Amino acid sequence: MSAPVFERIGVLGGGLMGAGIAEVCARAGAEVRVVVTTERSRGAARARLERSAGAAAAKGRISAEERDAVLSRVTFGTDLGELADRQLVLESVTEDENTKVKLFRQLDAVLTDPAAVVTTNTSSLPVTRLAEATGHPGRLIGTHFFNPVPAMPLVEITATAHTPEATVARVAEFVTAGLGKEAIRSTDRAGFVVNALLVPYLLAAARMAESGHADAADIDKGMTLGCGHPMGPLRLADLVGIDTLRAVAAGLYEESGDPAYAPPEIFTRMVEAGHRGQKAGRGFHTYT
Repeated sequence: MSAPVFERIGVLGGGLMGAGIAEVCARAGAEVRVVVTTERSRGAARARLERSAGAAAAKGRISAEERDAVLSRVTFGTDLGELADRQLVLESVTEDENTKVKLFRQLDAVLTDPAAVVTTNTSSLPVTRLAEATGHPGRLIGTHFFNPVPAMPLVEITATAHTPEATVARVAEFVTAGLGKEAIRSTDRAGFVVNALLVPYLLAAARMAESGHADAADIDKGMTLGCGHPMGPLRLADLVGIDTLRAVAAGLYEESGDPAYAPPEIFTRMVEAGHRGQKAGRGFHTYT
C-alpha cells in the first residue's frame, strides 16, 4: 500500500459519521486519533468502530487481519491537544454553527503544522462563514461524507474563496486515491448538490404524512415500487435522523429563505417525543 496523502489524521466527533470517517481513514492506512467530549462518548465511539469493522470482516468485505489493523490504527481521546501533530483534521460534530466555530478556533491554537488542513462535514452550513470565523480561513474546506461512511461512495468537496487550489487538490486526492471514494465539487451554496435536491423531497414526504394524505408505509412503498428508489423517503429520513434532518432543513431555510426547506411541525413533535428515527428505535417507522 502506498503512503496515504495524509498519514496523521484527526477526527472531531465519534458519532455514526465520525466513527465511520475514522474507519475509512484507518482502512486507507492512516494513523487516526478521534477526539470526543466525554469518557462515555469515547467508549461509545470505540464500540461503533469495533462493530462496523467487525461486521465488514464477517461479511467478507475486509479480512480479519485488515479488521485488526484498522482497530490498531485508531485511538480515542477527550483532549483537543492530542490533535496538535495532525496533518488533517476532519470535523464531524453536531450540525450547529456555534459548536463548530468554537472547535475551529480552538484548533487554531492547537495545530502545529502550518500546512495542516481542516475539513468540516457540514451538510448545510456555509463553509465560508465557518472559515472566516477562524484565524486560518485558507485551511478550512468542506468534505461532506454520507451515512454509512464505509459503504457510501460519495464525498462532496466545497472550497471557499480563501481555499488555495493546492489544498483543494490535496483533499481531492485524499478522497479519491486515498479513500477510494468518488468526489464531486460544489459551490458554497445552501445544501451543496445532494441536500439541495434531497431535503425538499424528504420534507415533502413528511408533510404528506403529516396531512394524512397517505401513511408512512404507503408513501415509502409508492417511491420504492413506483419510482424504483432503493429506500422510501420516510425510511431515509429515519436513517438520517429526524433531529439531524430538522437541523439541516432549518439551516438551509435560514440561508436561502426558500419555503421548500422549512422544517415541518411534525419534526418538532417527533423529536420532543424521542422519535428521532432509526437510532432511537422509532421515527416514521418502528425499529427493533
